[in-house]
Amino acid sequence: MSGLSRDELAARVASDLWEGAYVNLGIGAPTRVAKFISDEVEIILHTENGMLGMGPPPAPECVDPDLVDAGKSPVTELSGASYFSQAESFAMIRGGHLDVCIMGAFQVSMQGDLANWSTGEVDAIPAVGGAMDLAVGAKVVWVMTDLLDHQDQPKLVARCSYPITAPACVTRIYSDLAIFEITSNGLFVRERFADTTTEDLRALLGIPLEELQ
Repeated sequence: MSGLSRDELAARVASDLWEGAYVNLGIGAPTRVAKFISDEVEIILHTENGMLGMGPPPAPECVDPDLVDAGKSPVTELSGASYFSQAESFAMIRGGHLDVCIMGAFQVSMQGDLANWSTGEVDAIPAVGGAMDLAVGAKVVWVMTDLLDHQDQPKLVARCSYPITAPACVTRIYSDLAIFEITSNGLFVRERFADTTTEDLRALLGIPLEELQ
């Protein structure tokens, strides 16, 4: 079952951001969202390493080694961009000043629990890092991910088996096959891609799903 490509999904995520939103893009696939933000909408991108007003990735011949995001990928700066220490950056996060954080995930539970820092393998990242601050500090947490992992196991699960980054923090999941909404009334399918039906998704995930009305 093939769905949206990473870039197609990033463009879909970008289309849901609103004028004036302060947004953090997690390391990995979410950084692609920056490429698809319309020039007609002002979205202020924040990075944990101390930048506000980040722009899309530069052309190869325009890379500035001093302009990188938290994952050390080259970025550009928009007019009015500012720089500050990592301590100030995390004060913004912990102070609740980010409207949206878009992160990747190893697993998300039906209750919105996020597991995105370790699979428990021997060579896994040794600590959770700033992901936990973003997960609880942002007003809204969205996950952008493939619905299945490399072993074709669902990432949207009844209960996370990987170490939790933060409990009940995710409200929306953007996947290659569908967009899901996590609410106090259950898990809902907001939008489906690639002619996927809700029945297909129920069979694939093995968890209760309803269509969002």
